[in-house]
Amino acid sequence: MNFLLMFLLGTHVYFTYRTRVVQRHLPQAIRMSLFPQKKGWAGEEAISPFSALATALAATIGTGNIIGVSTAIAIGGPGAVFWCWMTGLLGIATCYAECFLSVKYRVQDAKGGFFGGPMYILEHRLHQKGAAILFSLAVILVSLGMGGGVQSASITTAVTEQAAVPARGIGLVLAGVTAVVILGGAKQISKICTWLVPFMSVFYFGGCLLLIWLNRAFLAETLLCIVQSAFTGKSVLGGGAGGAVMLAMRTGISRGLFTNEAGLGSIPMAAAASKEQSAHRQALVSMTGPFWDTVVMCAITGIALVGCMVGQTNIYENVAGERWCFVAFSQLPLFGDEILSISLVLFAFATIIGWNYYGCCAVRYLMGEKGILPYQFFYIAAVFVGATVSSDFIWGLSDFFNVAMAVPNLCCLWMLRREVADG
Repeated sequence: MNFLLMFLLGTHVYFTYRTRVVQRHLPQAIRMSLFPQKKGWAGEEAISPFSALATALAATIGTGNIIGVSTAIAIGGPGAVFWCWMTGLLGIATCYAECFLSVKYRVQDAKGGFFGGPMYILEHRLHQKGAAILFSLAVILVSLGMGGGVQSASITTAVTEQAAVPARGIGLVLAGVTAVVILGGAKQISKICTWLVPFMSVFYFGGCLLLIWLNRAFLAETLLCIVQSAFTGKSVLGGGAGGAVMLAMRTGISRGLFTNEAGLGSIPMAAAASKEQSAHRQALVSMTGPFWDTVVMCAITGIALVGCMVGQTNIYENVAGERWCFVAFSQLPLFGDEILSISLVLFAFATIIGWNYYGCCAVRYLMGEKGILPYQFFYIAAVFVGATVSSDFIWGLSDFFNVAMAVPNLCCLWMLRREVADG
């Protein structure tokens, strides 16, 4: 895993340099995603550039943006927020590179829909079909584990936090709702994601902003604490977690790398489905995903949590790291616990939908359209099972298959790095 972290981070730094700091085009990319120009679109069954972005964000904006950041601060101190933010900023360049190549080498079916991703690049451009099959199998297994099972378990935890509801009941309801959404096909998934992602983001973002407002007297101290801790290892709680600079760096970088999925090979599959014909334009739109996921969502979570810690240090003592977010939201004057629990449910459900789309892309590559319906029933079953069992084992397997996804994709990027720079 340490090797993968270094490989990902090195790739982020390289493509930031190779693309001449493509991050400088973020304002333009955000405008393009919010106010698209339909000129240059193609494919009747393809989805809009924003829908492609929303589908990718549905999969990437998950419980890691809340629980993950909370745990990162507990382990690595407030400085972990800074390194997570920096990693997300660098990851934008890798996301641009992989989406550019995915759109460039995508294929179109008879109905006008587009399909692409690292597996198509590996087979058609690099002639590495074995690596393409390995990548696709890893996508399917990660989708069933991290996408379906783990997120379902997170929803069960969030719901039972508020009410004594049987896990099996939660699993049945969740499996049913998932079936209604995913059996409608890729276009229905993209439509749901197009309204769900903005709604859940604004809902959670509002809760964080309210926390920051309530602790506004400590805002300057909070920001200073995050930056100082990144380079000195200083902890708000005075020792213990966050006591070393390297720990803060490793925790923050690790959280940033795996939260935004840049370099994992998943986001390009959504980008390839866009109607946008220009690989450069779609890559610009898609690279805003890591910006919203890590640079904005993870950062605002970190500032809100650290601000509460600076204002009321004592309430965090003897509390497990993954619970720090619950402690912070409990400080809201009204419905703090409910806001956090609803946000966790929405984030996890969006991830369930988004990763089902990725799994379908991999199945379509391996078996064609005939394999998608059986896979979706397996996925629905994984959602039900995940709600009723411990997710620790599933997490372990998913981490392993994340590596199996990332390595072929990163090798593909390095082999075609000149095409990205010339594009």
